[in-house]
Amino acid sequence: MSDITIALSKGRIFEDTIPFLQAAGIIPSDDPGSSRKLIIGTNRPDVRLVMVRATDVPTYVQYGAADLGVAGKDVLLEHDGIGLYQPLDLKIARCRMMVAVRDDYDYASAVFRGARLRVATKYVKTARSHFAAKGMHVDLIKLYGSMELAPLVDLADAIVDLVSTGSTLKANHLHAVEEIMPISARLIANQAALKLKNTTIQPLLEAFSAAIPENP
Repeated sequence: MSDITIALSKGRIFEDTIPFLQAAGIIPSDDPGSSRKLIIGTNRPDVRLVMVRATDVPTYVQYGAADLGVAGKDVLLEHDGIGLYQPLDLKIARCRMMVAVRDDYDYASAVFRGARLRVATKYVKTARSHFAAKGMHVDLIKLYGSMELAPLVDLADAIVDLVSTGSTLKANHLHAVEEIMPISARLIANQAALKLKNTTIQPLLEAFSAAIPENP
């Protein structure tokens, strides 16, 4: 059994995490993009990687199945971050959590009138908190993908989703009307592991910290 297990998700976060792994002297033995393995060894006998869904990373770390993990702030907000330590903002996988509507929808007027809006999102907790802080009444509709479709077929008046370049919104005749918060990926740690495996984990934290880009 490896001493340190790091939970990662495939895709952008994994690719952006590679420089941090390299800074810590960790080289995966397989490419998660092409390998079907869920547990990937590394050049270090004391470190292994487990590949899980992005939304599951905090759960694996919380319950000690992984000692460390990399997860987006959006995922951590929905998870509540209970039992997790978030020592580093890695400043990778950066984007923005936004409210968006159809190009022909007058969002400002609807807000001014106090209209009750239907909002589609997979970020239910974050959306609920945002609109509650504004004193707005909304009906939240949970979706797991293709959020941009909801306003186009009149399932929702607005969506709350992550926006990077905005090209997907534009292609579907939507536009952003509010920024809820900036999002980036965090290094997270199991609190018990930090104490029990500190001599191994602390050098990893220091290597990751030193590799954070100054001007991402």
